[in-house]
Amino acid sequence: MKKYLNTFWARLAIVLMLASLCTWLVIERNWLWLIVTLPILVWAVWSFYRLYTCHTRQVAFLLDAIENDDPSIHFYEHVADKHSSRVNAMLNRIAGILQSVKQETVQREKYYELIMDFVETGIVVLDEQGAVFQKNRKALALLGMQVLTHVRQLSQKSATLEKVLSEAMPGQKIQVEYPTRRGMMNLSVRVSGITIQGKSLRIIALNDINRELDEREIDSWIRLTRVLTHEIMNSLTPVTSLSETLLALPVSQQDEELRQGLETIRITGKGLVNFVTSYRRLTRLPVPEPALFDVRPFLERVVRLAKHQYPSSTIRFLLDDVQEDLMVYADESMMTQVLTNLLKNAIQAIGESEKGEIRIRAFVDEQESVRIEVANNGPRIDPELAAQIFVPFFTTKEDGSGIGLSLSKQIMRLQGGSIALLPYQDELTTFVVMLN
Repeated sequence: MKKYLNTFWARLAIVLMLASLCTWLVIERNWLWLIVTLPILVWAVWSFYRLYTCHTRQVAFLLDAIENDDPSIHFYEHVADKHSSRVNAMLNRIAGILQSVKQETVQREKYYELIMDFVETGIVVLDEQGAVFQKNRKALALLGMQVLTHVRQLSQKSATLEKVLSEAMPGQKIQVEYPTRRGMMNLSVRVSGITIQGKSLRIIALNDINRELDEREIDSWIRLTRVLTHEIMNSLTPVTSLSETLLALPVSQQDEELRQGLETIRITGKGLVNFVTSYRRLTRLPVPEPALFDVRPFLERVVRLAKHQYPSSTIRFLLDDVQEDLMVYADESMMTQVLTNLLKNAIQAIGESEKGEIRIRAFVDEQESVRIEVANNGPRIDPELAAQIFVPFFTTKEDGSGIGLSLSKQIMRLQGGSIALLPYQDELTTFVVMLN
C-alpha cells in the first residue's frame, strides 16, 4: 500500500478525492468534518507538488553539477516509486552521456594541442581585443616568450612586431624583421579569420624565414662559386702547364729574360690555382658525422689551439659562463673549425700586441638550444659591414680571403644550426653559434 501511495498517480487520486470530499462538506455545511479534512487536503496538495517538482529539481541539480565539472553526481535508483526509479536511472544515464561527451571534448582539445605543438609553424589565435585565445610552443619560441596572454606583451620584444600582429587583418601576408637575442629575426606572417559562437577570431601563422633566406643565399653563392672556380681552373691550368713545359726546354743565355718571365707566370699561375682551390671548399664540404661530446673540454682545446697559433698574443681568454656537464650532438671536427675561425677573427680584431679579452659562454637557452657565444672587446664592426660579413668573398682584411665566416655559416647549416652576429652591447662584439 505504501508503494502504491508513493506513486504519482496515487497521490493525484488522493488529492482529487480529498478535494471532492471538501466540496461536498461545504455543500452540506458540515463544518466540523471540513475542519478535519481541509488540513489533510493541504498536506496532500503539498506532497503532490513536491513529487511533481522533484524531478525538475533533480534535472537542475544535474545541470549544475555538469556545469561545475562535478563527475560524482548520481541519483539513487532503488526507490519504492518505480516511476521515480526510472526517472533517476534516466538522469544517471544522461549524466554519464554528458560526462562522456565532455571528456571526449577535452581529450580532443588536448589531442589538437599536441598536434599544434609538433607543427613547425607558429600559431597564435587572437580575439578582437587582442587577447590570446590559443597558441602553440613554436609560436612562443619564435616570439621569444614564455607566457603570452595578450598581444600587448610583444611590446617588450619589439614595438614593430606588436603593431603588425595587432593590425594584421584576415587575408594579409606580411614580412616583419626585428632584433632578438639570437640576432635579427625575419618572420612571415599570414592571417586568416574565423567566427566561433559569434566571436570573431584571427588565426596568425608565423614562420621563421631566416633559414630559408640563408639557404637560398648560400645555394646561390655555391652555384656561382662552382661556375667561377671551374672557369678559372680551365683557364689557368693550360697556362701553368705551358709555362712549365717551356721552362723545361734548353734556352740560350740571351733568352734568360724570357725564362724569368715564364717562371713568373708559372709561380703566379700556381698561386692562383691554390687560391681557387681554397674557394672550392665552400662547395664541397664533407657530410657531418655528429656525435655527443662535452662542451667545456672542447672549448678548452680550441682556446689552447688559438693560443698556440698566436703565441705572442697578450689577450686573455675567459670561459666565464660554461654550464657544467653540457653536451652537444654535432661533428666535433667541423665545430672546431668554426670556433677556431671565430677566435682567430677576435684575436685579429683586438690585435696581437693589444691587451684585450675574449669571453666564451656556453649554455642552454629557453628554447633548449645550445648556445656558444664568443665576445671580444675589440673595435666595433660598422653596421653597414655587419650585414655583409657572412657573404662569400667579402672581407675587411688586406690579406683576407673572405671565406672564413661564410664557410662557418655553411658548416652550421649542414648541422642544423646557425651562426649570427648579435646586436652590439656592453662594448662587446659577440658572435653566437647555436645548435638545436
